[in-house]
Formats: sequence, C-alpha cells, structure tokens
Amino acid sequence: MTNDDVPIGRRVARWRVRRSMTQQMLADRLRRSKSWVDKVERGVRALDRYSVIQELADVLRVDPEVLLGQQRSIPAGPPDGVDDIRAALARYDTPQAPEQTDELRRQVGYAWLGYQHAHYGQLARVLPGLLDAVQGAQTPELLVQAYRITSSLLVKLGEADLGWLAADRAMSAAGDDPILAATAAISVAQALRASNRDRLALTAALTAANRITPAPAHSRDHEVDGPFEDRIGRQPHDHRGGCGVAPQRSAREWAVGGTLLLQAALAAAGCGESRRADELIDRAAGIAAGLRGYDDMHHTSFGPIAAKLARVVVAAQRGDAGEALQRHSTLVRREAWRRLPAEYRGAYLVDVARAYLQMGDVRGAARALVDADSVAPAEVRCRPLARTVIADVARGHPAPAGVARLANLVGLTR
Repeated sequence: MTNDDVPIGRRVARWRVRRSMTQQMLADRLRRSKSWVDKVERGVRALDRYSVIQELADVLRVDPEVLLGQQRSIPAGPPDGVDDIRAALARYDTPQAPEQTDELRRQVGYAWLGYQHAHYGQLARVLPGLLDAVQGAQTPELLVQAYRITSSLLVKLGEADLGWLAADRAMSAAGDDPILAATAAISVAQALRASNRDRLALTAALTAANRITPAPAHSRDHEVDGPFEDRIGRQPHDHRGGCGVAPQRSAREWAVGGTLLLQAALAAAGCGESRRADELIDRAAGIAAGLRGYDDMHHTSFGPIAAKLARVVVAAQRGDAGEALQRHSTLVRREAWRRLPAEYRGAYLVDVARAYLQMGDVRGAARALVDADSVAPAEVRCRPLARTVIADVARGHPAPAGVARLANLVGLTR
C-alpha cells in the first residue's frame, strides 16, 4: 500500500505515536474530545475540512500535505523554460553539425513520453535543445513531431498564440506529405481552440480530416469537407475503390483522421453548433469502431473511448452537464479509460470538474480535481485553466479539503 492509499486517520495516528502523544494529549491540544480523536483515527469521522487538517498538522508538527498523503515533487505554477522555447522558435540559423537521425528519433520519442506522462517541467527544459537539433537535421517527420510536442505543451501552459506558431511550423515542415500535414493540423486545431478561435479550428480540422477520411455527399459539412455517411459504418481497413474514396490507409492513419474529427467536433461545440458536433463525433466513432489495435506512432490516443469522452465534453459545452456527468460516471470505470495517457485523463477530469460546477456540485468538482491531481499533477498545478477551476471550487464555504490544499499549492487565496 502506497502512502496515498493509507487513510488519513491512520496517518494521524502514526504521527501522533511518533510525537509520543496519547489520544488524550492530542485531544487536549486540539481542544476536542478524546472520542473525536479516536473516531478520526478509526475513519469513523471524516476529515473533510482543510482548516481542521491544518490544525491537526500544526499540533503534530507536519505539513498538511503529509497528512493528506500527497507528493510535493510537482511544483505549482507554469514551469520555467517557456522563454527558452520562444528563443528556440525565434532562431532561424541552422546548426552545422546535426545529430544522427536515430538518436534524434529516440529523443523525440522520449519527449512524447514526457508529454503523455504530464512531465511538463522536464519537457520545458528539454525542448529548446531538441528544437535546435531537429532544425539542424531537417528531417520532416522529426520536425513535425518536435513542433507538435512544443505546440501541445505551450497550449497547456497558456501560451496559445506561441503554440499556434509551433503548430504552423509543423504544418510547413510537413510539406506535401498528407499524413504529416494531417498530424500537424491536429496541433493547429488545438492551438486555435485554445485561442478561442473555434471557427478557424473547425475549418482547419475538417479540411485536414477529409483529405484522408472523406465524408459522404449528404453531410452538412460538404461545403468544407465533402461527403459523409457511407463511410461511417465501413471498417477503416476496408479499402474499396471508387469515385471519391480515399486511397488505402493504415489504421494509424485512420486514427489521425478520427482525431481530427474529434477536434472539429469540439470546435463546433465551441461555435454553438451542437448538432454538428454530435454528427462529427458519430463519424469519428464509426472510424474508431473499425480499429482493431494499431501502433500509435502519431500519438493520437484515438479509439472508441476517445469518442465517448468527447461526447462528455461536448455535452458540457452546450450546457447539458447532467447528460455529461451521466456519461462520465460509466466511462471512468472502463479498462480503456485506464489505458489512456495520464495527460489525456488529467485534462479530461479538469473538464469534468467544470461540468460539476455547472450543476452547482462543488464537492463533485473537488473530487474530479483531486483525481486529476493524482493522475497528472502538472495538469492541475501548471495549467492556467486548471487554476481558474480550482479558484471557482475553492470559493465554496467551507472549501473541500483537497481543493483547499490545491489552492494553497498554486498560490490562490480564498
């Protein structure tokens, strides 16, 4: 059992014993009864107020986070390194001695792992050197991947315009390669959505999606992306020819198309076009249903669970938090949920916290934030968006203990 799994009452008892205190002595210093202390230690009485936990911590001479069983290794606030990333993007001279392509590919893979595990501080330190190296190598695949990682991180850290610049660099580096261009378009759409430019994001994502996953003629999106419905039920590995049908694609390439459709759906919801968002998710879900496992070399994390999570976020965006939370409660119990990268789950849980706030359920929002912090601490502690949600939840009286702790960690005052 890890420290996080130990009930808080048991941690109180352990520290009381370490301080050579009896239950009566602890009760006297807290100006409470011995029965109260006994119930806390046995877990009969819940410690759900941060002020009480802080009082206990003061008497036991430990930090409140120790009693809460939370790690303190993830610093709060945006990590250092954004200025260095900006400087790397501003360099237009090409290094004279690029590293070997195999070594660069290994470094890019390592950077993707860092992003998917939400190690944002470490990634911010690594990216400037990586950008210099791939710019020297001038290998389109590695350039696109490095710029995509950079764009994704910058969006997380609230630097959406700089993230759009990195995404645009990825698009330029892709050249005439349709799949590389499609993967770059994922980052373009993400950055535009983060900049509140949902209409532009919708157009960019749909245009890219339909280059590799055409939609049928009856789609309302034909003005932007062409045909839609006959391919929803078709397996992604069904490569029948014919007029208007895409060339043979691998499962990983269909996953890129599906991811673009989900980005388009989220952008459509941001534009207030809920029905269109649902249609685009239906289309993505049809693609996901035909995937039978693939190596996710384009780092999309696409699949049936991704489409289902998008439905939750879209429902919340259109103001139907009840439907969103009903769907959410079933999804997080699935094995596919646990297989998603930590970054993906953490970001989604922050969105779920916002849905709980729509319902006026402060404790539900607090649970979602604490869960996100346990899955991907940097997702909660480093993102400006998460800070806003924490502040909204912490205004509750009394603030739930876990969120009050997070508010203290990120420097918010109540």
